[in-house]
Amino acid sequence: MSAPAGPAVDRYAEMTRAFRWDVPASYNIARACCGRWAGDRARFALYWEDEDGSTAAYTFWDLQQRANRLANALAHLGVRPGDKVALILPQRPETVIAHVAVNQMGAVAVPLSFLFGPEALEYRIDNSESVVAIVDAQSLPNLAPIRERCPGLRHVIGVAGARESFVVSWDDLLAKASSRFAPVETRPGDPAFLIYTSGTTGPPKGALMPQSCLIGNLPGFVCSHDGYPREGDLFWSPADWAWTGGLMDALLPALSFGQPIVGYRGRFDADRAFALIERYGVRNAFLFPTALKMMMKAHPRPRERYDLSLRSIMSAGESVGTTVWEWTREALGVTVNEMFGQTEMNYIAGNSQSQWPSKPGSMGRPYPGHRVAVIDDDGNELPRGEAGEVAVHRIAPDGTPDPVFFLGYWRNPEGTRAKFTGDWSRTGDVAVMDDDGDLWYRGRADDMFKAAGYRIGPSEIENCLVRHPAVANAAVVPSPDEERGNVVKAYIVLAAGHAPTRALEDEIRAHVRGRLAPYEYPREIEFIDALPMTTTGKVQRRVLRERERERKAERGK
Repeated sequence: MSAPAGPAVDRYAEMTRAFRWDVPASYNIARACCGRWAGDRARFALYWEDEDGSTAAYTFWDLQQRANRLANALAHLGVRPGDKVALILPQRPETVIAHVAVNQMGAVAVPLSFLFGPEALEYRIDNSESVVAIVDAQSLPNLAPIRERCPGLRHVIGVAGARESFVVSWDDLLAKASSRFAPVETRPGDPAFLIYTSGTTGPPKGALMPQSCLIGNLPGFVCSHDGYPREGDLFWSPADWAWTGGLMDALLPALSFGQPIVGYRGRFDADRAFALIERYGVRNAFLFPTALKMMMKAHPRPRERYDLSLRSIMSAGESVGTTVWEWTREALGVTVNEMFGQTEMNYIAGNSQSQWPSKPGSMGRPYPGHRVAVIDDDGNELPRGEAGEVAVHRIAPDGTPDPVFFLGYWRNPEGTRAKFTGDWSRTGDVAVMDDDGDLWYRGRADDMFKAAGYRIGPSEIENCLVRHPAVANAAVVPSPDEERGNVVKAYIVLAAGHAPTRALEDEIRAHVRGRLAPYEYPREIEFIDALPMTTTGKVQRRVLRERERERKAERGK
C-alpha cells in the first residue's frame, strides 16, 4: 500500500460555510449513544478484551438491558436527577453500562481515573459531592483508605471481584432490578458529566459538561476520521475512558453513530496494540503521539508482520512531529489528523486530510461549527501571523450558541469568570494562525503542560511534594523527552536537616506515586538551594522551564 494522497481540492471553505448546528429541544446522551440503537438486537456496540485474555461482545441491546437494571438499582439506593455518581473504572463493559444508566436517570457521571491515588480520589469525590462510587478490584484499594473521610459518599458498588465490607455487589444489584426503565427527559443544557481538569495555580477544577457537549464534538470527530462512519468502520483507542480523550474523542462519538468500539483493559504495549488492531480489524483509532512513537520504534515496518486495515488515525495531546507523521503515511498507509481541544470545549480545531491539506506539525483549522481565533489580552482578534492565545467564541459562525461549551467550573464561579474574556473562552495555549487558517502551537500561557498525552497541572503535585517531611518547597515543570514529549520534573528545596541522596529521591517519588496518579510522579528530581521567585513571592516556573529546554537541547547536540 502506498502512502495516501492528500485531497485533490481544498473543501474547507465550502464545508464551514454550509454548516449549521441542529440542537433538538430534548436530548440525552444515553439515548443518543445506546437507546436509539438498542431495538436492533444484532447490532454490536462493544468488543471487549482483558489483559488476562478473556473476551466478551455486547450488542446495544445487551448494554441497554444492563443499564436499565443499574438505573433502577441506583434509584433504589436513593440516586436522583442531578446527583453525582463517581465512576472509578478502566476500559470495561461496566463503564459503558454505568454511563448509560447514570445519564438516562438525569444524574451526573463523574469519571475518575483508576490510576488516581487516595488523595486525588478524596479531593474529587468530596468536591463533586458524589453520593455513589462504582469501583473494580483495581481501583478499590485506592478508595478504601479514604472511604471514611468521604461522608457524602453513601454507597460503593463493586464490579469484577471488588469486595470489602462496605461494598455492594454489582451482580447482586442488577440481578434484583428490573430491566425496564423509563428514561428521564433532559434538555441539551442539562448537566451530564463532571470532568476534572488539572489545576495550575490551585486544586483541580471540575468542568460541568452539558448533554449537548457530545453534539458539539461530532463535527470534529467526523472530520478527523475522514468521513466517519463508513461501512466496516471499527474504533479503538487506548485512551482512558475517564478522560475527555477517551470518553469524548472515542467511546461516546463512536457509539452515537451506532458503530462498535473495541475496549481493552490493560497497560498499553506496542505489540499488543498492533495485535488488537489486526485481530479486530480496527479501522479507526485515536492514538497519542507517545503511543505512535512507541509503535514506530517497536515495529518500523509493521505491515511486514501484521495484517492491518486502518483507515483513519486522530492524534492529540502534543505535536506528532514530522518523523512520526511521515512514518504513519509510509508504514501504516494513513495520514494522521492532529486535533486540538480541551475538556471545557473539546474537538474545536484540527485536520481532515481527505477534505483539506494536512500540514505536519499544525494544530489544524477550526472545525465546522466553531469560531476559533487568536486573541490578545483584551480579547481582540489578532491578525494572521501574530502570536496570541487560542480562544473559542460562545456564538458559532451560524449565529447560534456553540453546543460544545462547558456549563462552568463546579463550585468555582471565579474560575469560570477567569476562563472568559467577553464571549471568548481562553484555552491557555499560545499559537499563530497562518494565511490558510491553520494554527501553529507556540506554548502555554500558564504553567500547565502535557506529558505522554496526559494534561498535568503543577499545583496538585507540588502540594503533595511539600507534604513530605524532607521537602521545604517545590516547583514542577515539564522536561522535554523524546518519547513522551515531556516528563514531570520537580525542583526541590530540602528542609533543614536533610541532604540530597538517591535514596531520598526514590522516597519522594514513591510518596507522590502513592497519593496521586502514576503519570504525575516526578521522573526527574533536582535539589536546589532556592527557587526563582518574583518580587511578590511567586515561583517563576517559566525560568525553570527555560532551563530545562536549554539543558535538553544542549544534550541533544
